[in-house]
Amino acid sequence: MSAPGVLSFTQQGWEQVLAKVKRSVVYLDAACAESLHWGCGSARLLEAVGVPACHLREFEPDAPGGGAGQPKAAFVLSGLLKGRTVETLRDIIRRSHFQYCVVVTAVGHAVHLTANHVPAAAAAELEGQHPVFEQLEEKLCEWMGNMNYTAEVLHVPLLLAPAAPHLALTPAFASLFPLLPQDVHLLNSARPDKRRLGSLGEVDAAALTPELLLQIRCLVSGLSSLCEHLGVREECFAVGSLSRVIAADLANYAPAKNRRKTAAGRASVVFVDRTLDLTGAVGHHGDNLVEKIISALPQLPGHTNDVMVSMVELTALQNMEENHSVVAPGCLAQANDPSAKTLWEALLNSKHKEAVMEVRRHLVETASREQLPIKMSMGRVTAGQLTSYIQLFRNNLEALMNHCGLLQLGLATAQTLKHPQSAKWDNFLAFERLLLQSLGESAMAVVLNQLLPMIKPSNQRTQDDYSPEELLVLLVYIYSVTGEPPVDKELGEAEEKVKKALAQVFCEESELSPLLQKITGEYCLLLLNVSILATDRYFPELPVFMHMSS
Repeated sequence: MSAPGVLSFTQQGWEQVLAKVKRSVVYLDAACAESLHWGCGSARLLEAVGVPACHLREFEPDAPGGGAGQPKAAFVLSGLLKGRTVETLRDIIRRSHFQYCVVVTAVGHAVHLTANHVPAAAAAELEGQHPVFEQLEEKLCEWMGNMNYTAEVLHVPLLLAPAAPHLALTPAFASLFPLLPQDVHLLNSARPDKRRLGSLGEVDAAALTPELLLQIRCLVSGLSSLCEHLGVREECFAVGSLSRVIAADLANYAPAKNRRKTAAGRASVVFVDRTLDLTGAVGHHGDNLVEKIISALPQLPGHTNDVMVSMVELTALQNMEENHSVVAPGCLAQANDPSAKTLWEALLNSKHKEAVMEVRRHLVETASREQLPIKMSMGRVTAGQLTSYIQLFRNNLEALMNHCGLLQLGLATAQTLKHPQSAKWDNFLAFERLLLQSLGESAMAVVLNQLLPMIKPSNQRTQDDYSPEELLVLLVYIYSVTGEPPVDKELGEAEEKVKKALAQVFCEESELSPLLQKITGEYCLLLLNVSILATDRYFPELPVFMHMSS
């Protein structure tokens, strides 16, 4: 095992899981699947299962149960073993023939006590005991139909999806978003008049809803486990109201207090509310290839930070349109390919031009080692040039298999370079600079009126015009750099015109994207009646052009 770090933390957790899954049907929820995806790869899990048939299944209410020849199941879950999660467990097990069930939760037992309303004093007396897990083990046997069958419930901190040695994602908390000033009114609605909050600065743990507080405690459980793996006692700093609550909860978390007494090292942990960087999340000032890849290529289903890379270029059937749905997509995560991991880390830390040249260099050197008939070309790197290098591997199955990870990153680069969204990147950047200049010289209403003619229905838009999603990104950018503008009649009229134009565009779209379907289906009234500043609060998926650091 490598030196303690985010990657070894995740890999160590998965080793505990892999030791339990031999000859099992394995059910994963989306967050744990993403942790596996970046941490060690699904191939490692299949190898640990050790049977030729694929027995990986999504953990959902309609998931198929195990047949007569599948006596063992392993459930790997990112959240609390409570509520709908337990109901789904029960339903899957009851329609199966399992005799041995292993349930792994990424949330510590102390949080399960909190979720079951066990007082802090009573929880302290239960240190080292796991009554919640033991009760669930009895239930598992009951659902399997025989109390003599075997059931195990254990905690493994599968918090992180390590995208790089020094960059880790927390997919289970992708929707956790800081509070906004508008939320103070919602919090006050459940408080007596004498204890009403005046601003976000007064928000503490006691003011939060039980659901949000429990979600924070789940995050704290994982962070404490990470600090334990690193062997450090942490000193927490916070910037922002919700970050302050999380830092305080970690400081007061009982298992963390005990850990800090014996920790040899020290670490500083800085929590920063995401609302402080909305501009970075929707702006186009970055010059990073990975940022552009994530913006341009379609999202990998069920993942928060990976994309689908078309692999049709590496098949002999690339002229058939249906191949795009037949050939499985590639992705960015290459957990088991050392050379691809090296290139991936270089892409994360390089500017766009340097990164593209690095992709070409890796492809050329790899093709040369495989003695493929590559023709070197100097100068500007183009999508066609990279594709021609990649296609050389198509006729050499062994070389293709040996360097599949590298080829996926190469294809992701080529497809991004020729994607229409990449061409728009510079247009966005130019318009954002124009908006900044206008905001410095004119009132907010003037800027909104400048934007209004750009809101066009689909039958009037050209390829160079902005789509509804892109317009929402621009609006979030505008309100993020200005904050809350003073309300006046002129601004109110301009905002109403923008809202009306957006609503009209939504209604006239022949086909809505999944994001717009969500907005119009669930949040249309919200979008049209609250400040556009709050858009990213309610639609955390909205920033299409996501910075990796956001």
